[in-house]
Formats: sequence, C-alpha cells, structure tokens
Amino acid sequence: MEPLGLSDSARQCPHGGAIQNGNRGIVPLVFLLFFLLLAFSPVRGVSQRILTLRECYEKAEASAPLASENQAHTGIWQLRDANLSKGWLPSLGAGGQLVYNSSVVDLTEVMGALPVPGIGQLIKPLPHEQYKVTLEVSQMIYDGGAVKGSRAVERAGLQVQKKQTEADLYQLRSQVNGYYFNLLLLDRQKELLGNFLVLIEKRLASLESARENGMALLSDIDVLTSEKIRLQQQLTENRIRRASFLKLLSDITGTPVDDSAVLALPTVGESLPGELARPELDLFDLKREQLDASLLLLQSRLKPVAFGFATLGYGNPPGNNFFKDEFAPYYLIGAGLKWTLWDWARTRNEKQVVALQKTVLEGRRQELADHIRRALDAKKAEIASLGALLETDSSLIALRRRITATAESQYANGVVTATDYLQELHAEQQALINHEIHRISLLLARVEYLHITGGALP
Repeated sequence: MEPLGLSDSARQCPHGGAIQNGNRGIVPLVFLLFFLLLAFSPVRGVSQRILTLRECYEKAEASAPLASENQAHTGIWQLRDANLSKGWLPSLGAGGQLVYNSSVVDLTEVMGALPVPGIGQLIKPLPHEQYKVTLEVSQMIYDGGAVKGSRAVERAGLQVQKKQTEADLYQLRSQVNGYYFNLLLLDRQKELLGNFLVLIEKRLASLESARENGMALLSDIDVLTSEKIRLQQQLTENRIRRASFLKLLSDITGTPVDDSAVLALPTVGESLPGELARPELDLFDLKREQLDASLLLLQSRLKPVAFGFATLGYGNPPGNNFFKDEFAPYYLIGAGLKWTLWDWARTRNEKQVVALQKTVLEGRRQELADHIRRALDAKKAEIASLGALLETDSSLIALRRRITATAESQYANGVVTATDYLQELHAEQQALINHEIHRISLLLARVEYLHITGGALP
C-alpha cells in the first residue's frame, strides 16, 4: 500500500521537494527563536549589576575630593625634606663692601719717633678707604642633629596628615550605610507589597466574576479596589524613594547606579570584635610621635655646631694687607665652632610646652576611646533587642497567617465582611514588613558596630 498524500517524485527522493518545502517553515522559526534567546538572555545578565557594601566604601573614598590630599601632602613633604637634606651641602654666597675710616694708624708719626733720620717720610700713610668683593663658601661639619631632627619632624607630620585624611574619609561610611540599607529595606518592601498586590488582584478578579453571577456585592469589590489603589500608591512611593536613594548612592560613590542594580546583603559574623582600630585613635598616636620627634630637635639646639669656610676676595687693600694700597685678589680658609651655652631657659620652656601638649593629647585620646566604648555598649543593646524581636517574629507571622486564612474562609462563607478580612490581611502584611525591618536593622546594627570599632567587613 502506498503512502497517502505523497507524489511519486517525493517518494523517490526522501530529501526532495516536499520535505524541503516543510523545512522552509521550520528553519526560519528556529533562527528566530535563537536570535530571541541571544538578544534577551545576555541583556538581563549584563543589566543586573551586583553591588556590595565594601565596593561602595571603596568607591566613596576614592571619589571624594579629600582623596587627592594624600598626594598633595606627599608632594609637600618631599619638597620640604629635599630642602632640609640640602643643609649638608656647601653654601655659596657673594658680597661687597665699601668702608671709609675716619681715623687710621699714622705710621709716619709712629715711625718718625724712631732714631732713624728720614724713615717716617719713606712710609706711605694707610688709606682711609677699603674696597672689597668676596665669594664665600661654607660647609657644615657637625650640626648637633638639627637636620636629622627637622627631617624626622616633617616625616612625622606627613604621617599625621595622611592619617587625618584617612579619618575624614572614614566618616563617609556612615552615609554609605544609610543609603545602602535604606535601599535594601525598600527592595524588600517592594517585593512584599507586590506579593500582596497580586493577591488582592486575584481576589478582586474572583469577586468581579462572582458579581456577574449575582454572588458578590459591589461594596466588597469597592473595598478590595480601594486596597489595590493603596498598595499601588505605596509601590509608587517606594519607587520614588528608591530612585532618590540610588541618586544619593551614585553621588557619594561617583559611580552611576541605575534601577537595575542589585544590592548584596553584607555578611557579618555573629561574634563582635572588642579591639578598637579607629583611624582617629591612630591619629593621636602619630601626633604623639610627632611631639617626640620635636623633642629631639629641641635637644639639638644645645649641641655645638662645627663648620668650615673659605673666602675668595678682590679688594683694596687686599685682605688684611693694609700696607698695600692697590686692588689685588686674596683668600682665606678656616673652620668655626658655635655652641650656645646659655639660652635663658628657652629650650627648657619649649620642652615643657611639648610635655603639656602630650598630656592634652593623651586626655583627648582617652576621651575618644571612652566615647567609642559607650557607643559600642549602646549598639550591643540594640543588637540584643533586635535579635529578641527576630526570635518572636516567626511565631507572630505564623499566627497572623492562620488568622488571615481563617478570616478568608469566613469571608468566603459570608461570616465576615471584606473589611474584616482586609484588616487581618493588613496585620499579616505589617508583621512581614516588621520582620524585614528587624532583620535588615539587625544587619545594619552589626555593620555599624564594626564601623564604630574600626573593623573591616569580612
């Protein structure tokens, strides 16, 4: 028996015309599906950007105007240190002098007293004018540690400036925490409101169908419609607030963060660190080191200073040759020593000033440490309170769901009104939202605890 519906040519060639005509419809469909998958699937992957809290910290600190201060402070220190290190290089100077002496030694009169006839007339009188141009070179041999001490003070000052910038940038994390966790809460609220809106829409569609059959009241439909509008309003408010916080997060991080961004929940351990690592505390330590370096610099003032010098001059009379009344070159070479034996207790008073500054510094550091510990105690209490609320949230949610299910059954049987049912549904919705608030607030409290201690996110 021959197959029905096939021509002889089609039967003779299995890969011939009839099957090829069918492939003309299948192949374009396959290519269409392929390009649809290629077009839409990767876009979702690219558009959904996962953003972490640590990444926001790093970007906020990198994009802040204060971030460029470290480079400027380093440049200032390099210039000052280069100038101080040149204190060991020889110094070169030039000078000139014109002097007129109203009274000079009269050698004619002095020599004329000798018992040699006519000797006074043979000696020319000393000139009243002196002219000289000099080129002077001096070289430090020993400075008592002044250059080394000055460089140490500048180096300590650089570390203080850098740590001050770090402490100022560290304060940005509080703002980032506020924006980030508000967005997390808004995302979870949006999800919950969307779920309740879907539920209300299903109930509303069921009621409208029942009303067409005369099984539901218009007042019940109005109650659910008003609830639908309320949920839509809350979702609109949620969307506006989320866009606002995304804008704030984009501004502080210097990175565009659009509506498709997915914020990852930070992972914080259960154990709370007790050690303090705040940059402000490190700043006090560096300031104390800077004061110690200034003490060493003060001590160098009471040490001797040795130096060598040389002078190349051209003058009339040349050098100390007062008997030569003509312009001629001359030079002199020597070494010198300076030692301040008594400075009227100025160095001692400045040391006392440094000691008092260190006392003030220690007091402020201790005050900051006490303030941080008080803040940690308050944050521990907040963490414990939120943890206790979370422990009871599960029981409360389960209870509210049973109550809502009962109210829904009673409403379906005409025992309660739509308003009564919505009242219980609202209570369940609020219990779920409160649970998310407690959960995210607990996570925020743990992150803030780490921020107070100066610890880093794991």
